[in-house]
Amino acid sequence: MTPEELRSRIPESELEFSASRSSGPGGQNVNKVNTRVELRFCITRTSSLSEEEKSIILQKLKKRINSEGEIIVRAQSGRTQLKNREAAEERLFSLLAAALTRKPIRKPGSPTAGSKAERAYRKIKHSEIKKLRRSQDFDSGDDI
Repeated sequence: MTPEELRSRIPESELEFSASRSSGPGGQNVNKVNTRVELRFCITRTSSLSEEEKSIILQKLKKRINSEGEIIVRAQSGRTQLKNREAAEERLFSLLAAALTRKPIRKPGSPTAGSKAERAYRKIKHSEIKKLRRSQDFDSGDDI
């Protein structure tokens, strides 16, 4: 699932925004204007997600969800409230999309001809090294 699909499915009325003073860039503007945006989205109360999707999100994002079942996303890097609001929305939809995307099942393949040849070559080299470590048969030492 993509963030764009979620953006079209979840109505803006289910997203709760609040603004506060930011500690980000902006000089004196930071002291006067509420530019930090906090976005809250309640997973347990939403009607735009199925029960299965809700349970997947609750399981995969359990460290980001508070006791009321809300995901809280904050953005304060922009100089304006609008940019921070857009950044928070984008981050929320990316999180939800990542949680709802299923990883494909890996099918193990057979070794290639090149990898088989490489393995055989390594075995031969290793065998030669071990042969060199064996004790050598010297003469009885009578000529000394």
